[in-house]
Amino acid sequence: MIGRLTSIAGAVFMDAVRQRVFYVVVFFGAALALAIPSLPTYGVGVAVGSYREVALALTFTGALVLTLSIAATRVPGEVDRRTVYNVLAKPVARLDYIVGTWLGVAAVSAAAITGFTAIEQLVGLIRYQEAMWQLWQGALAIWLEMGVLAAFAIAVSTLSGPVVVVVSTLTMLFIGHSRDGVLGSSPSLARSLYPSLDAFNVINPVAHGSGIGSTVVVGMLLAFTGWAGVLLILGSLGFQRRDL
Repeated sequence: MIGRLTSIAGAVFMDAVRQRVFYVVVFFGAALALAIPSLPTYGVGVAVGSYREVALALTFTGALVLTLSIAATRVPGEVDRRTVYNVLAKPVARLDYIVGTWLGVAAVSAAAITGFTAIEQLVGLIRYQEAMWQLWQGALAIWLEMGVLAAFAIAVSTLSGPVVVVVSTLTMLFIGHSRDGVLGSSPSLARSLYPSLDAFNVINPVAHGSGIGSTVVVGMLLAFTGWAGVLLILGSLGFQRRDL
């Protein structure tokens, strides 16, 4: 099974890096990272925390664009081109196909986030003489959230086209970060059952504090595992119901 997953994920990764969108996102992400210190707001000197906050927002945006562009189109594209039949004709279960596709998207996202963070850290070191190792904690949180969004997008893509996938995923992202606005901050049963993505929101401690602790990391990993596991199972069930 591991060999099948690795093969499918590798094909997704290699196909993604051959597409222009990968290099366009990486190029503009790098260019914007280099330009952050020269923005008008920073003319009289930038607080290091403000730089880290903008850097994290830039990484999140770039990773989101790249993840959605691949996750929303991979399954529908293979179905339309009928290349999915070549894969499923082999001893490959539909669950393997969905999970392998997700792993490939996650690998592409990891590569882009690593590149963004390395450039932002280098710029921070040169401009502010600070290593800013906290940025890697933010990068981990962003990658985990992208993994959840990719799982959601792939699950929806087994039943719908790219436009519906993108709109649905962005809606899910908005809802996932709106729990306090919808339910308030008081503990309640509805709050505990709300489909929240707030576990991955570490921008304040990373940008303006000393970083996050092991408890927060464990919480992110648990949320990631739960979300991704359920969504991939649902995606495989939806794909199994599809008449190919």
